[in-house]
Order: sequence, then structure tokens, then C-alpha cells
Amino acid sequence: MKTRAAVLRATGKPFELVELELDEPKAGEVLIRYVAAGLCHSDEHLRHGDIVPRFPVVGGHEGAGIIEKVGPGVTRLQPGDHVVCSFLPVCGHCRWCSTGKSNLCDMGAAILDGHLADGTYRFHDDEGTDYGGMCMLGTFSERAVISENSAVKVDPDLPLDKVVLIGCGVPTGWGSAVHAAGTEPGDTIVIYGIGGIGINSVQGAALAGARNVVAVDPLPNKREAAEQLGATHSCETAEEAQELVQELTRGVGADKAIITVGVVDAKVVSDAVAVIRKGGSAIITGLADPTKTNIELNSSMLTLFEKTVKGSLFGSGDPFHDIPKMIELYQSGDLKLDELITTTYTLDQVNEGYEDLVNGKNIRGVIVYDTPPLEGAPA
Repeated sequence: MKTRAAVLRATGKPFELVELELDEPKAGEVLIRYVAAGLCHSDEHLRHGDIVPRFPVVGGHEGAGIIEKVGPGVTRLQPGDHVVCSFLPVCGHCRWCSTGKSNLCDMGAAILDGHLADGTYRFHDDEGTDYGGMCMLGTFSERAVISENSAVKVDPDLPLDKVVLIGCGVPTGWGSAVHAAGTEPGDTIVIYGIGGIGINSVQGAALAGARNVVAVDPLPNKREAAEQLGATHSCETAEEAQELVQELTRGVGADKAIITVGVVDAKVVSDAVAVIRKGGSAIITGLADPTKTNIELNSSMLTLFEKTVKGSLFGSGDPFHDIPKMIELYQSGDLKLDELITTTYTLDQVNEGYEDLVNGKNIRGVIVYDTPPLEGAPA
């Protein structure tokens, strides 16, 4: 079948709208009709070269939609199911899944190559060129064939154009505060960068009972959004945050710092390590060019004060546990999703959406599809 998709062919190029051939689902795979796709910063990293995938690639790794077909052996899903996609697949039986670290599942090794479990691709053009799908999903396409291990079934009455954010940004940010940082009641938490990830670290820290949640971002609209969604304080610069935290904690320092800036550099890591107390933790969730060294610290800060610096992927959580939990929090009104979405776009506006993201206009942008169901497929 044919599908329209936004693809990247090389670093530095804009997304290009093309029509691709899409294969039928094979064993363990499903055909999904996307209803919505989130414009997450990680896809902008592909365009700028901070992350280098196998090109050409169908963009998009945050998606929600409806299953239209299932391949042989699929047990988790059936046609008509509404799902939120996890940008990290979960096999359930590798070393990492079996030891409670499913965010590190071995299937995730292929997310930048874009092929599925058998090592082959489902998107192709008329010349026979294979196209990968970002994070094995390719949500910037009307339809895709994905692993059943990448899709979490949700209630059919949920608004997919809202819960789509729970496929990446929400659990990554929320989990960075709750799981990775281990926020406890009464803590002081500093969050650097209030984009699609950082705003949810704010929500996570607040829900976990932090006494002080300090949001750091140069943009007034981001700081305002943070204060509306749980931040007790906001600062324009790291230097302001350092001074504020010293006042709030009587010179002790923050319990944890979470780094969710668009591109991590040495300064923000140094700022985060400096702001935390003895025995505190700095969590790095933001991304940077994996080929470059971008952290430089005085090791005495770690030794003498027993400070910890650690990374976090998918908020150090379990996609098949945390996505349903996030949905329950949304349904109860404790987790805000609607308020995160600044603008919605069509697939044709994908480059405009990323321009808005880079210019700081959006907390989150979402592509909404109006693709009709396949003939005979559930609506």
C-alpha cells in the first residue's frame, strides 16, 4: 500500500514529503494508522546532526493510532485497538527486560537504523530504496508497520491527539524526576531546560512532593508554563538558580538537578553539579552529539562531596508500565497533557512545526492526521 511520509535524506536538510510503498506486517508486527504524532526535539537532532541515523529515514518517534492489521503470531493486539507507541520497544525477555530495566531492551539497539526485528525495512520508494523508521516507528507517516513490542493498548475513548505525548516526552521527563532522580517529599529540585521533556520533569517533581521545584529557562513563556504546571520558582539563568537555591536551602544546595536542555554542553552539566548538595544527584536526560566529549568536571567535587552524575533513558522507567500509569494520572487530572500542546499541524507543516520548536514558540507541537481507514478496517 502507499503512504505519505516526511523523510530526511541527510543532515542539514529539511523534511521532504514523499509517497512511499509500505509492506504488509510480518510475524510479530502490526499495521498502524497514525492519528497523531508529536514533534519531539530528538527528530530535530537528526536534522542538525546531533544524532546521526541511517538515511533516508521516515521521521517521528512519538505516535498514537489505530491498529488496522496484525501479522502472524501477534498476541498483544488486534485490529481496532487504540495504541500509544513507545519509542523504545520492549521484548520482555532479554537481560535488561528480565532484570527490570526494560528501557534498555536490546531491541532498542536498532532505533537509529530503523529496521524491524528481522533486520529488514517496511518503507520503500519506487526505486527500491529502503527507508528506516525513526525509533522503528516512523510516526511522520500516515501509516507504518511496527513491532507489537512498540505499541501499548489504551482505552478507545482517550483522545489520541493528547495521549500521543505519553509515547516519549511525558514519561521521559516525569520519570527523570520520579525514577532517575528519585524525588522525595520535601526535596528541592532544579530543572534546566523547559521544553517537552523538562516541563514534564516539573510535573513529576511536583507530583512526587518536592517542596521547591526550580525551573531554569531563558524564555519567559517556558518559565510561565513551568509555574502553571508545578514549578514553585523559575529563573532565567543558571546563575540566578544557584543563588536562589542557596537562599531556599540555607546554603545546603538542591537535592537533585535534572538536565533537559535541547543540547547538553559542559556548562549546564557543571551548573547542575554545582547546584546540588553533598550526596546530591545530577541527572542527564538531554542529548548531545555522541561523537564529542561534552562534560568536563573537577573530580574532587564528586569525591569530596559524594555527588552523583548519571544518565537517564525514557526516564529510567518501563514503557509498558509507565505509559498506562501516565494515562491514569491524566484521566484523574493529576497529569496535564492538553495544556502542553501549544500548536497542532498537518503533516505538510512538519518543517514549520520544527521551526516553531527551535524558535521557542511551542512547549509541544502535534501533527494531527485525517487519514481515512483502509477499506474493511476498523474506524
